[in-house]
Amino acid sequence: MDLGIRGKRALVCASSKGLGLGCARALAEAGCDLVMNARGAEALEEAAARIREEFGVGVKTVAADVTTEAGQAQVLEAAGDVDILVTNAGGPPPGSWQDWEREDFIKALDANMLTPIALMKALLPGMMERGWGRVVNITSQSVKAPIAVLGLSNSARAGLTGYVAGTARQVAGKGVNINNLLPGIHATDRADSLDKGVADSQGITMDEARAQRYATLPAGRYGTKEEFGAACAFLCSQHAGFIVGQNILLDGGGVNATL
Repeated sequence: MDLGIRGKRALVCASSKGLGLGCARALAEAGCDLVMNARGAEALEEAAARIREEFGVGVKTVAADVTTEAGQAQVLEAAGDVDILVTNAGGPPPGSWQDWEREDFIKALDANMLTPIALMKALLPGMMERGWGRVVNITSQSVKAPIAVLGLSNSARAGLTGYVAGTARQVAGKGVNINNLLPGIHATDRADSLDKGVADSQGITMDEARAQRYATLPAGRYGTKEEFGAACAFLCSQHAGFIVGQNILLDGGGVNATL
């Protein structure tokens, strides 16, 4: 399917690996020129070089922490006018409700709520003026089904979801669509880290730890960054113009809900 976005310019945050990289690669395959951001310069440059070679699109890289004001300014200056924004940032650490203090919540809000809001606030006016734009926020399945040990993430991402619900409906008439992708567990470094923790604590192998988690998923496996990227690219396509303010689960059926 031709996604109709060849020649569009896309800013993809935290895109040197994992789900962000999956989105960047899918958009490049669709013909988008990219502005890729991540904190680690080496991994970012390696990922960008592979995309240039494989897909022949323009790729600009910005090594910066986009969750800081300085990092946001650096990324936005390099990005210029973009047609597509994909926001992404790692979630805050797990823990217990008894241990989190105000500063912990502020850090979570900065990374997982206020950063994507700042990027949208900066880039939406240009999209509206040009009459076309797409924003995809990578959030979490915990927006639909909260995860107790991820209370910081639950709180911040729920706040972003509320912001998007209202904002998306204010800009849709200008040809700009904002939606959220809610990943469950995917085959990324994060999954490896979680499985290693289970393996170490239970004295089992990584394969056994993965098998335990596979058994909790109706799909019987982890998602892939390629599948996730394809979903993102579709939401950024010309075919998604009537999808407004939605929260789309990619979790292998892990969240057991009717709606």
